[in-house]
Amino acid sequence: MVPGERGAVLIDHLVYAVPDLSEVGDLGIELTEGGRHVGRGTRNLLANLGGGAYFEVIGPDRDQPEPGAPRPFGIDELTAPKLVAWAARVEDIDDVVERAKAQGYDPGPVAVTSRRRADGVLLEWRHTPMLAGPLPFLIDWGTTPHPADSLPTGAELVSFRIQGDELGTGLQALGIDVAVESGPPGLTATIRTPKGEVVIR
Repeated sequence: MVPGERGAVLIDHLVYAVPDLSEVGDLGIELTEGGRHVGRGTRNLLANLGGGAYFEVIGPDRDQPEPGAPRPFGIDELTAPKLVAWAARVEDIDDVVERAKAQGYDPGPVAVTSRRRADGVLLEWRHTPMLAGPLPFLIDWGTTPHPADSLPTGAELVSFRIQGDELGTGLQALGIDVAVESGPPGLTATIRTPKGEVVIR
């Protein structure tokens, strides 16, 4: 699955979680400061993947107080960086959730989150629970600027593979037509960069 090969649901972004943002290392991808998720104890770095998709590197924000709940995507338990999740971009998220539930899959309740970019612009979006795993969480940006629109170009998502068993019901209910490889749950992205292709898992 790549940005140009989408069905009813678009790839919004890939989530690469790290235990320490100061030790991301050289992925060959130009990363831009995203912002802080106030109250969640995280902040992120972003890269444009082309086609309206982006790559998010997310980790603990040590300048924030410890959050009252676990950080999303299992960040608190991470011992090494990992491609943990992906988001599917939708319009009218409430309708998408209701239609999926009618087909036997519940994406979870819709919440609102926001962060302020480094330039002061406030981004606000609606989403289903941000859980790690091969099934996507849903995100609806509404009228807020999309993060990819302000990111430098240079990287390109070449391929995105999903691995896991018994995912068909959820993907079909969300209108996602993509081949799923059998095996332990996992995600693999191949990204073309100015330094060559890199594989992220």
